[in-house]
Amino acid sequence: MRASEWRKLTKEEIEVKLKELQEELFKLRFQHATGQLENIKRLSLVRKDIARIKTILNEQKR
Repeated sequence: MRASEWRKLTKEEIEVKLKELQEELFKLRFQHATGQLENIKRLSLVRKDIARIKTILNEQKR
């Protein structure tokens, strides 16, 4: 998702999505460590989405 799309969501929706992405990142890291991960690019995409969400949440706090 683009940052503009994240900004349209409510704070609660963003926080729920953040938790989902963090869980997905954990699973992807585990799969990567065991050699079962097929799409390595997904790791970087999830990390970038988490960073975007955290940036937007910090903007909303200010």
